[in-house]
Amino acid sequence: MKSTTYDKTPEIQVQGYDEHAWQGWPALLAALNDPLSDAKKTVLVIDCYPGVRLDELEQALKTQFAGSCLLNVEAARRNEEALHALLARNLTDDRVFGVLSCHQLIEFFDPQQLAALRQQVGDASGLVIVYGPGAALVHNGDVLVYADLPRWEIQQRMRSGELGNWGAENNDEDILRRYKRAFFIEWRVFDRHKTPLLQRADFLLDTTVADNPAMVSGDALRAGLAHTVQRPFRVVPFFDPGVWGGQWMKKQFDLDPSKPNYAWCFDCVPEENSLLLRFGDVRIEIPSLDVVLIHPRELLGEKVHARFGAEFPIRFDFLDTIGGQNLSFQVHPLTEYIQQQFGMHYTQDESYYILDAEPDAVVYLGTKTGTDPQAMLDNLHQAAQGQTNFDDARFVNQIPARKHDHFLIPSGTVHCSGSGAMVLEISATPYIFTFKLWDWGRLGMDGLPRPVHLEHGEKVIDWQRDTPWVHEHLVNCIEPMGEGDGWREERTGLHEREFIETRRHWFTKPVTHHTLGGVNVLNLVAGDEARVDSPTGAFEPFVVHYAETFIVPASVGEYRITPWGKGVGQQLATMKAWVRG
Repeated sequence: MKSTTYDKTPEIQVQGYDEHAWQGWPALLAALNDPLSDAKKTVLVIDCYPGVRLDELEQALKTQFAGSCLLNVEAARRNEEALHALLARNLTDDRVFGVLSCHQLIEFFDPQQLAALRQQVGDASGLVIVYGPGAALVHNGDVLVYADLPRWEIQQRMRSGELGNWGAENNDEDILRRYKRAFFIEWRVFDRHKTPLLQRADFLLDTTVADNPAMVSGDALRAGLAHTVQRPFRVVPFFDPGVWGGQWMKKQFDLDPSKPNYAWCFDCVPEENSLLLRFGDVRIEIPSLDVVLIHPRELLGEKVHARFGAEFPIRFDFLDTIGGQNLSFQVHPLTEYIQQQFGMHYTQDESYYILDAEPDAVVYLGTKTGTDPQAMLDNLHQAAQGQTNFDDARFVNQIPARKHDHFLIPSGTVHCSGSGAMVLEISATPYIFTFKLWDWGRLGMDGLPRPVHLEHGEKVIDWQRDTPWVHEHLVNCIEPMGEGDGWREERTGLHEREFIETRRHWFTKPVTHHTLGGVNVLNLVAGDEARVDSPTGAFEPFVVHYAETFIVPASVGEYRITPWGKGVGQQLATMKAWVRG
């Protein structure tokens, strides 16, 4: 197996709080017992993100606090039928797409039953424990614990059949429908609910690993998050097989060889990834979104925060088709379409940066000059019904893809990566909004037909993006920006309709960068190793390796990237992205 320097579990060391973190139920429950032991009556509230294993939590509480009053807030949750009626407009009948929810969590509970739980807390004596998703709606808590877990872990539990949606007995429902309900509704509602709780919680409970929880004090958690936004950092990547997936990442990153392939790596998608904080011997895994929710201004910068709120608008991920197949042929919605149909305020503009490619690799991009829109749509509809294959050679440009090429893909542009390419996708974050137009007649890995959304896609295709337009505006639009001793800078995009700016730096000597008040996202696209440091010593030096994506918070200001270790003597390159002012 090939050795790799790519770090699959990057950690952030938090100093000064080694005694504020605990591992395993016995240790953390003993620590939790300290602030409870002296009071005659204490209300312990353990609020939870949906997906936390409540049976495990309940058993641990019963063992440690036998004889206490335990109240599960879910007893006051509206029943499944009432929830479905409340959410029908957001759920829609579509298998993949819903409408973003603006609900507040309290709407999901029956007011009378919630009042009854509050009364029970008021009438009880001794230790009262209220637990479950929304527990803080019953009582603020004399001691407040928030039990959290990342979205990727939630998805794994969904896929295994362990987990359905919150408030629904649907463990065996189509995974795409369960994910849709979580994405459009549950995660939005619970992120709104948990943000103020994280800011005042006495403890954070990490429930990612079954039967082996970890806990950290609220003060230590908040110190860790504050430390994170003062330095470069990486989130925890995750890798996923797919019907079109390839073999490049498996070999390059030493991934599980028993998997058939790896299609995706989410290398920097804070809405989905984890963040690892190290407190002495204890490692805490939390959603990386927590740092966005708690420190949006320091992380994003004033202008980006003002524009996007507490959302991380830039996404870096990998798409591997080397030894695999074509991606689905697709298009992303125009801004007005995504706003009107799905309630999202910005769309998925993107680009393909080619990290590696086989000799015959191509990118499908834009329609061929002279294409009759109706003829192409008719062909797509016939292909979707199984009557024929889509005649891609007739309608779509196939452009050779070489290592370090950069293809820009503003919304409305039909596109896909062909087989034989390793793509670093640099894009805006709302990645779920992909309208598949043709999927080469494949079934998904679940054995079901992959959903095609022609009814949406045909409404957003920009037919003016034909062969000459694509070559002039979207293919390797590389512009020299400057050079110096041992470095040169190039602007590689993105298109003027896209809010992300990208720059490539080639260097053999140190290069000085500045966040200029906005978050930077970078990937080391050439060379083995580099070091990121502060010219003023403002943060500890940070080492990155080939293909690793890292975030530089807006608050960092000036930083420097220098060839390091195996990278010394090599020509290195970074791709940097930020939100245009």
